[in-house]
Amino acid sequence: MSSDITTTAELDVDETAATAPSLVATAWLEGREVARMSLDGVARVVVGRSSECDLVIAHVTVSHRHLEMEPGSGAVKVRDLSTRNGTTYRGARISEAQVGPGAVLHVGAAEVRIELAGAAPRITFGSFTSVSPAMRAMFDELGVAAPSESTILIAGETGVGKELLAKAVHQASARASAPFVVVDCGALHKELAGSELFGHVKGAFTGADRDQPGAFEQADRGTLFLDEIGELPLDLQPLLLRALEQRQSRRIGDRSYRSFDLRVLAATNRDLEEEVTAGRFRLDLLYRLAVVKVRIPPLRERKEDLPELVQAILDGMGQRGQQVELSPDLWGALREHDWPGNVRELRNAIERAVLRTNLGPVAPEHIGLAQASPQAETLDYRAARAQALDAFERSFVLHLLKARDNNVSRAARDAGIDRGYLYRLIRRHQIPVREQAEPEPEPEPGSGS
Repeated sequence: MSSDITTTAELDVDETAATAPSLVATAWLEGREVARMSLDGVARVVVGRSSECDLVIAHVTVSHRHLEMEPGSGAVKVRDLSTRNGTTYRGARISEAQVGPGAVLHVGAAEVRIELAGAAPRITFGSFTSVSPAMRAMFDELGVAAPSESTILIAGETGVGKELLAKAVHQASARASAPFVVVDCGALHKELAGSELFGHVKGAFTGADRDQPGAFEQADRGTLFLDEIGELPLDLQPLLLRALEQRQSRRIGDRSYRSFDLRVLAATNRDLEEEVTAGRFRLDLLYRLAVVKVRIPPLRERKEDLPELVQAILDGMGQRGQQVELSPDLWGALREHDWPGNVRELRNAIERAVLRTNLGPVAPEHIGLAQASPQAETLDYRAARAQALDAFERSFVLHLLKARDNNVSRAARDAGIDRGYLYRLIRRHQIPVREQAEPEPEPEPGSGS
């Protein structure tokens, strides 16, 4: 299953994405752009089927005057003009909304996209989408390496998506229809690691009651992904090196070797050169794995990708994600945060935002992105954690009650917590509140009430 390394994987390049502050509106029908106009210096734009509109979409499902847009500073206010087919944004029909770059409005059978005009194209490789120059360079290298048979070492911090990138490489190769087998070297039990990799025969050790193929045999004709390869025990590294070089492995307890045909990808969050210097990793194994080496930049080095990443995470949550309203303060906090947990941390933060969709716009403190207290550096972990939790609880309860006119029963019900627990939070944080009586239902006709 060899492939010439000069073969390249196709990269999806969207030249309409940009980094300049200038906004443009584009209209699309059946995957084709049919109209475009700049929103710079424009007070109002009317979208519709009529030739008198500013952005004309000649389609029967679009009203003569369908949509009105008012560009502002980095955002656009859109207003449906009481049309029959309506205007849909993120799965919900809207009458009015404030949208930013990247927004897609469904207008009848057409789409209206609000985009940044100008420079950097949006590049897609597998499930990765980016406008970052650093990611573009990595995608270009993988576009050549992915269809080949070369072993690739993927370096990157925890949470950047190393396994997702390995899957994308597998899917861009000639082995895409064959197995993709993952071995987490960091989770291997020292006594059973050899069995996990190479398999064993019945009776090889206590508990080996049947023959068991290892990861190398399971990945035959496909791709074997060795995640966190830097965690592999030193005494297993010569066996792995031999298997890679000879394309053969031997089950524990067996005398014969079995051949395999597979491609190996590996990933690490460690500096393997430093591990070699420290005597914890074999230099010859490093050379064998790093035929091609790529590094996924951490999120703090490509914050221009935040809008794309946030939208992709929300889209992946279906209907729940379509209801989230992120406050301007939250967008600022997302850009200022250093994201030590990278995309995994971002996903968790957005999931926390989704959990409180019925409580109004999401602010930084609601998802743990409030700025640290100046005293934080002087606190130990437990004290700092308690302080942050107190701040979160107080802010959450204040916003919850304010949005419900101090109706504790309704606030507890909407938040999905017990009313008694909410009262305890109110007392703990000394929040003044007066329980409001819920309105009585209207009496039914003829009830005599």
